[in-house]
Amino acid sequence: MMQDDETCQHLAAVTDIKQPQDYVCEECIKTHSSWMHLRTCQTCGVTLCCDSSPNTHMTKHFHATGHPVVISAEAGERWLWCYVDELVQGY
Repeated sequence: MMQDDETCQHLAAVTDIKQPQDYVCEECIKTHSSWMHLRTCQTCGVTLCCDSSPNTHMTKHFHATGHPVVISAEAGERWLWCYVDELVQGY
């Protein structure tokens, strides 16, 4: 894991923030499940639920695709998270 004052290459590579198209977990909708918070993938733009949600769809998306960076899709939150380096950064 990196130190707090470092920036990883994955976070540094994000130059244009992809915002959510809809404020729903695309996978939870399919199964009529609920979610706590939403995250938007900065590689493909999919919006899925966070690890506080029962189905943890965004973490599953990371493991399936290797897409490393997400943003919080919650109102008032402006941060990115890198799954690979376990590092958060505001924007």
